[in-house]
Amino acid sequence: MKNFFSYFSKFNQKKIICFDGGGVRTIAALVFLKKLEAESGKKVADIFDMFIGTSAGAFNAACFAFGGFSADKVKKYWSKNYLDKIMKSSFFWDKASLIQARPRYESEGRAELLNQIFKSNTLKESNKPFLCYAYDIEKRTHVIFDTANTPNTLFTDAIAASSAAPMYFPTHQMKDKSWMIDGSIVSNNPTLIGYSYSKKILEANNIKILSLGSGLNKKKIKGDISTKWGGVGWLRNDIIGMLLDSEIHNEISNDFFSENYLRINSSLGKINKFLDDDSEENLERIHLMGMDWWTNYGEKALKFIDS
Repeated sequence: MKNFFSYFSKFNQKKIICFDGGGVRTIAALVFLKKLEAESGKKVADIFDMFIGTSAGAFNAACFAFGGFSADKVKKYWSKNYLDKIMKSSFFWDKASLIQARPRYESEGRAELLNQIFKSNTLKESNKPFLCYAYDIEKRTHVIFDTANTPNTLFTDAIAASSAAPMYFPTHQMKDKSWMIDGSIVSNNPTLIGYSYSKKILEANNIKILSLGSGLNKKKIKGDISTKWGGVGWLRNDIIGMLLDSEIHNEISNDFFSENYLRINSSLGKINKFLDDDSEENLERIHLMGMDWWTNYGEKALKFIDS
């Protein structure tokens, strides 16, 4: 009988949710999910069977998986009061220069928030399966943190590692003395990585995926002018954003998963392309992007989670 149910479970449908990285721009995903909860009458934490994210998206995914928080509660951790604590500028940061001697922000504010929420809990103490990833700079390889394979990893460590964005935050040292940087170096869209691991963790083949982006910078770059750029020129014109905004993973996922995949994303419009603009004007624009997502994708999302 046990073997029968084990065999049958492989054909049960499971739902996973994937959060891109994107700094403050990931607030748009929470605005969208807040509407999803209101309209469906269900909590995100109850709808999905596994939560996957990278960089800032790792934090959002962890809040749902570990705490079972509402989208509104997770969004409050991105309020201006919290952002001011998280993004405390380094003494060495020179706003006038692109060539910086030190990371822009200290890590203490972020560590304080993570400790407040997750305390000393490890991944095995999550309410739902969770996965995020980072990049080991000494071994030059990606590292996966998840509830099944690295159960003794602290939530605080996994999230700090996955969100240690170069130039923004210092490299994060793990308990095993390894050194990690932001998971977006591996891929800013965690869908394919998440699916690969969720099949084994959830013991399922029929998996539906809701994938939440953080906006795409569609501003045109003049090719003739770019021929004169060196390192500073490319940094000034968002070479990092070009790497993060690549939609190749989305195209592959859309082709591979078909009707079992729903991607929520759009152009940034007037939203600042940089990941740390927490001005009231920019935060309002991010909120409006999330509301636009609901207008454009809300009905599809409701059908997607119920079908």
